[in-house]
Amino acid sequence: MVWPFKPRFKKQIARIEINGAIAGATRKHVLEALKTVEERKFPALLLRIDSPGGTVGDSQEIYAALKRLQEKIKIVASFGNISASGGVYIGMGAQHIMANPGTITGSIGVILRGNNLERLLERVGVSFKVIKSGPYKDILAFDREMTEPERHILQELIDISYQQFVQTIADARHLAVDTVKTFADGRVFTGQQALELGVVDRLGSEEDARRWTAELVGLDPEKTRCFTLEERKPLVSRLLSRESSQLNQFSNFPGMAVGTKWLEFELATNGLPLWLYRP
Repeated sequence: MVWPFKPRFKKQIARIEINGAIAGATRKHVLEALKTVEERKFPALLLRIDSPGGTVGDSQEIYAALKRLQEKIKIVASFGNISASGGVYIGMGAQHIMANPGTITGSIGVILRGNNLERLLERVGVSFKVIKSGPYKDILAFDREMTEPERHILQELIDISYQQFVQTIADARHLAVDTVKTFADGRVFTGQQALELGVVDRLGSEEDARRWTAELVGLDPEKTRCFTLEERKPLVSRLLSRESSQLNQFSNFPGMAVGTKWLEFELATNGLPLWLYRP
């Protein structure tokens, strides 16, 4: 049976949210959503970003997909409470960017963290015997101090990743690379400052961004609404998450869930270059 009342996607704006730290799950959801946007022939996309950034590779894949989609539709990025580091990088995949005056953004740079537990392991009498094919196979091992040659290798890796970041911003915002480097030193700044630096185009709320998006494609900003493409979850997961959220209302430790998520992210990305703002 053919359903006679098909949604009029050409008269709507697609909307995708990017929340929290960017990693593999974020990439998978966003890429699937972008494919849907293209298949349903939405005229425009509103990309809402509220993220401190995350893994380099995942951020780059999302950016590349947005750049390809740019050839077919208009994309407007709306920076929320925070759109920093990898969040900025993804935003460069939009033709137009709007931020709140007080949005925390910037943090343009790369960080790589490793843990040295050598002294702790000595206290408990634990040591590792390592057989390796080359001197750098266990680089960033947590049971010993980093050597100077290893530090040089990792610094070169970080510098190359940083150059990629800076070049992307320069290309997307039509700025000179040397100009981008004047503020791409890891500092954070407000949406107001981002406007003055040329990182964003306008200041305003997500509602302002929606209206702007509608105007860009000739739709009525008063009547045009967004069609949000949310990550689909199995029914069991949705029921469990609903039950969990109800239980959390009575929890004496409201920050525990957030802390656990950050700990999981830190452990999963230990030793990886990150485009991430973490105060």
